[in-house]
Amino acid sequence: MNYDVLIVDDIVNNIQLLKKIFATQGYHVRQANNGSHALEEIAKKKPDLILLDINMPGINGYQVCEIIKSNSITQEIPIIFLSGCDRSDDKIRAFNLGGADYITKPFYPEEVLIRTKNQLTIQEQKKQLINQNLSLQKEIEKRKKAEASLRQANKKLEELAIIDDLTKVSNRRHFNQYLSQQWQQMKREQKPLSLLICDIDHFKLYNDTYGHQKGDECLRCVAQILSSSTKRKTDLLARYGGEEFAMILPYSSWQGALHLGKLICDQVLGAKIPHETSNTSEYVTLSVGASCTIPDQKNNPDDLLKNADKALYQSKTKGRNQVNVLLG
Repeated sequence: MNYDVLIVDDIVNNIQLLKKIFATQGYHVRQANNGSHALEEIAKKKPDLILLDINMPGINGYQVCEIIKSNSITQEIPIIFLSGCDRSDDKIRAFNLGGADYITKPFYPEEVLIRTKNQLTIQEQKKQLINQNLSLQKEIEKRKKAEASLRQANKKLEELAIIDDLTKVSNRRHFNQYLSQQWQQMKREQKPLSLLICDIDHFKLYNDTYGHQKGDECLRCVAQILSSSTKRKTDLLARYGGEEFAMILPYSSWQGALHLGKLICDQVLGAKIPHETSNTSEYVTLSVGASCTIPDQKNNPDDLLKNADKALYQSKTKGRNQVNVLLG
């Protein structure tokens, strides 16, 4: 590799000898005969390695090293001190200032070459490690984004699997799962579980009169009214089928279910959605069947559903726009 090496020495013979040594390796060699000149060369182009004498006129080698190491742009350049100073204190000071190695004069060409190669190899390995770390970081970021996208996609799929596309409330599948879960929970705790089944009165007539697009709008509006009435986190509203909605009410007594049923009947009527062909009112109305039980070994979720259906039938036969309760 054509490394760029800067030799800083005020003795010309030393520079010439070193240039010959490095020429055999194909290195590009620059030279500076004092500290100030060295800093100028470094400013022009950052070298891959610096061979630095200590005792020079003007700025000495220690000062040059300190300047280089205090600059974030140049501080990673490996510096090999090349000096006639052989005392331990000189070497310790050189290493404390950030020197990578220390060679005493007179030097052996083979030693200079080996030590230079070692530092260039270390520097190359550092660069490779930095590049590998950068690549790894990019890969980590890429995977994090992919994982985030996957989580978002999975969440959307999960929502699609349990949400009714038209009304944006839970679908029948989610209703069945949640009813089963809450049944077991209330059975363990011996707490009441209530269920409301809500049917939009004369909805076929509504569709025949206003068209299916208006019918869809009506379903969405009723779903929104029912959804706003479920205040507790444990309550669940679902589209049960067609124009029917169901509400699962854990920890709710039959009195609470009856109260909620009356409330949603009043709210739907109060929305004043026109229904000129209804036999019940000039506006859309709701019939509700409520059931309540404390789950045990003798009954099951189907019993709760059957009772709510029977109560709904009572609401319809008694004139609609009302709620009836059947206990079990």
